[in-house]
Amino acid sequence: MPMFASTSLAACTVAALCTGGPAPAPQSSFELSLTDTRGASSSVRLQCGPAQGNHPQVDAACSALERADGDFSRLPMKNQLCTMIHSPVEAQARGHWHGEPVEFTTEYSNRCVADAHSGGVFAF
Repeated sequence: MPMFASTSLAACTVAALCTGGPAPAPQSSFELSLTDTRGASSSVRLQCGPAQGNHPQVDAACSALERADGDFSRLPMKNQLCTMIHSPVEAQARGHWHGEPVEFTTEYSNRCVADAHSGGVFAF
């Protein structure tokens, strides 16, 4: 019986190692940044398919990109109120969407508008 127990333990160990392979590579990955007129910048990494990265709203951002099929110029708008304070930010996205290279740059009148007009992609 000890022989059976050690053989079973070895088989279970091998099975556990075989099923816990590396995580799948993301289908899409971006470096996103916002820069204000003084030059202060913030940036995050966003990966989709599966959703991951240090973006504070990774699931919402990937969902917005999915609805726009990775086209930053077609991101859905969020229904949200923003002040009319003019404090422009330049938004940039560099990376790839399902293997296709993406480079996007635009200017929003403030951070709230960047969030609202990008479906949350630039909400950081």
